[in-house]
Amino acid sequence: MPKTGFLITNLGTPASPAIKDVRRYLKEFLLDGYVLDVPKPLRHLIVNGLILPFRPKKSAAAYASIWTERGSPLLLHSEALKEALEPLVDAPLAMGMRYGNPSLASAVDELAAQGVTHIVCIPLYPQYADSTVTTSIDVINAHLPNGVSVEYVTAFYDDQDYIAALAQSVTNSLPNGFDHLLMSYHGLPERHMKKADPTGNHCLQSANCCDKESSAHATCYRHQVFATSAALARALALTPEQYTVSFQSRLGGGWLQPYTDKLLEQLPTQGIKSLAVICPAFVADNLETLEEINIRGRDTFMAAGGESLHLIPCLNSDNAWTHALAKLLTRRDNTSQTVSASAETSA
Repeated sequence: MPKTGFLITNLGTPASPAIKDVRRYLKEFLLDGYVLDVPKPLRHLIVNGLILPFRPKKSAAAYASIWTERGSPLLLHSEALKEALEPLVDAPLAMGMRYGNPSLASAVDELAAQGVTHIVCIPLYPQYADSTVTTSIDVINAHLPNGVSVEYVTAFYDDQDYIAALAQSVTNSLPNGFDHLLMSYHGLPERHMKKADPTGNHCLQSANCCDKESSAHATCYRHQVFATSAALARALALTPEQYTVSFQSRLGGGWLQPYTDKLLEQLPTQGIKSLAVICPAFVADNLETLEEINIRGRDTFMAAGGESLHLIPCLNSDNAWTHALAKLLTRRDNTSQTVSASAETSA
């Protein structure tokens, strides 16, 4: 009988907010062809010639603003989640990061050393994207030891327990309610939707493409974002006027809209002075939530006439979320969310 182990993965973090460590992290991240999807020579020219000489200093200052005495918030929350999850799965469990440490390779090695021959892996991204999920799968598949197989839960954007945990996090954080809820997701270039479209003729081909039934939705980040948002709104009994969906962290033009930073400037002029913000693309607080939204985003909103901005924490190691994740890892009744690979076929 195969021995099953579990693997949870996230994006990663620099080893410290020092410029040299941030530069090392950014280099690994930006040289990934799934992230900066241009030909390799051009990618190296852009990263090494245009980004790394300037960006690390600015990013290091941003990381320093959220760093804790114990280290990176993303890593600390991921470790806490692993610790809370272990007694619920009753099997070997490892955690790895796509960039930085602990690496995905070290996580696979950790499970193999415990005699695991079948890994169930969840990349901790509720909505599917090549730049998060596919790149992680490629790295894990390439490192599988002989005789070890792996299956993936590649998205859980509409999982009922995940949505319930999200909704509970809102009510726990704001027991007296809120005036307006902004659901801010990490942005992606629009071309990524089109590249991930297996039909080649659905994504972004019409204004309401996300509302039309299509096999493309299985790998469409934009569709899954809207599905998560609609499900969360239903769980909170929100009307369309009570929430807005937006996209943050863009780099250049041609990214998914509306842009979060622009909305934070506009909402006060529309009479929304008190704003709650949730970031459902992330399950652990990180630079994009703690610095981009809670520091810079707050400053933008207040400068535009807003009176209060409340960031709803990510799920982190929340009890309801931990139990939802355990169910996602251990159930076998939803094969449409899983794919499998083995060392013999994927290495």
